[in-house]
Amino acid sequence: MPTKKNAKVPKGTRDFDPQEMAIRERAFSIVTSVFKRHGAVAIDTPVFELKDILVDQYGEDSKLIYDIADQGGEILSLRYDLTVPFARYLASHRITNMKRYHISRVYRRDQPSIERGRFREFYQCDLDIAGEYPSMVPDSEILKVLIELLQELSSVSEFHRRRLGNYVVKINNRKILDGVFKVCGVEEKDLRPISSSIDKLDKMDWEEVKREMVNAKGLDEGVADAIGALVRKKGYPKDLLAELRTNSKLVESCGTGFEEMERLFQYLESMNILESFSFDLSLARGLDYYTGVIFEAVLMSDETSVGSIAAGGRYDHLVGKFSRREVPCVGCSLGIERVLTIMREAELEMVAEKGGKIRVPEIDVYVGSPSSGERLLNERMRICTSLWDASIRCELNYSLNPKMNRQLEYVGKQQIPLLVVIGEDELEKAAGERAVLRGQAKNREPYSRNLAEFGFRWLLARPWAGYCALGNGYMYNYLCSSRETFTYSNVS
Repeated sequence: MPTKKNAKVPKGTRDFDPQEMAIRERAFSIVTSVFKRHGAVAIDTPVFELKDILVDQYGEDSKLIYDIADQGGEILSLRYDLTVPFARYLASHRITNMKRYHISRVYRRDQPSIERGRFREFYQCDLDIAGEYPSMVPDSEILKVLIELLQELSSVSEFHRRRLGNYVVKINNRKILDGVFKVCGVEEKDLRPISSSIDKLDKMDWEEVKREMVNAKGLDEGVADAIGALVRKKGYPKDLLAELRTNSKLVESCGTGFEEMERLFQYLESMNILESFSFDLSLARGLDYYTGVIFEAVLMSDETSVGSIAAGGRYDHLVGKFSRREVPCVGCSLGIERVLTIMREAELEMVAEKGGKIRVPEIDVYVGSPSSGERLLNERMRICTSLWDASIRCELNYSLNPKMNRQLEYVGKQQIPLLVVIGEDELEKAAGERAVLRGQAKNREPYSRNLAEFGFRWLLARPWAGYCALGNGYMYNYLCSSRETFTYSNVS
């Protein structure tokens, strides 16, 4: 007898059950809605790229790229992010202006951590704006999109707000960071290695970072101390910018960095979102392709250990690596898997406190019968067909000999709000019952195959997107108040 194969998933990957998929679909729907609201269009690219496209783009993180085994043809790697493939896409199709969004999987040979939402296969949600525009105008819209994403994902319920609603967006500029390094005495060739060390300040204390720069990267200790005195500065954007401008050497060294940030802060203030930002000189973003504004959204809630959930910045020279023409770009990437980890925790907390469960399948009507026979199965099919044709989500019992108690148990377990029961006698007399179950209460109405008379006029008049469930912050209680009218109440 052949040996059974191990049915486990690879390390750093997952299967998703229906309840998890309901949460994911809800989140992706919110993200897509925000992206489309800003006029972005969707694209997709291959899950793997030529290895030459990806190498030397990610600094020290290049070691995390998944290489595909050489099959005797092109040397390929799985995509590490969605930004480099977008730059390649622009160059390949000779596009110079585009506002695009891309929601898809990426791959990294990272050390997985389920608790922190870190996996080897995961989704990213990116929005990027490519093209020549007045300074900081597209950058400000990208940051507005980021704030909208965080606000809407946290507004699903109070449980989500407690976990996702307390955040800060750190912001910096590569030109300013490089200017700080140069003023302190860092040579041009060492800018990126030192920047990658500073990028670890959110995970390591200053003394550890300093030892790495001095011992591992050969930086003079005095230079390291000078860097430390500056990069640990952070605060309200306009206040810190004014403080930094009092340093004449820094002003000279940072080039247009200060002017860009002043203009950006003005635009963010016009959009009423400046209060969500902290000007933080320790923010470095380790990826080599960033050239200007950089940012990172971090959760501040004590209820989660996820940390950074979104990041991005300006990259003006990446497209030029694949084309003779430079195309300036700026974009943001939402770490949706980390957000989903938190949303899952919020859903479970909500279910535990309010009772019920995350509702799947997302059915509004269940059509059953207490009697046996193919005739009633045909009638259930007719009723469901009428409902499906009217875009009403419904399900029927397949059995020729359905048990009423099992149907009631299924309707209750799946939290299906409306149960339609068709009986043999009622069918003969053209009278049946539609039962709306809540606790022990049951209301009956005469049966008719006509949808309006049957009492579904309210469903036809109230189409909705998403899922009606306790799991997304809403629980709909359908109460039969008359032959033609139903009301529902939001009890989130």
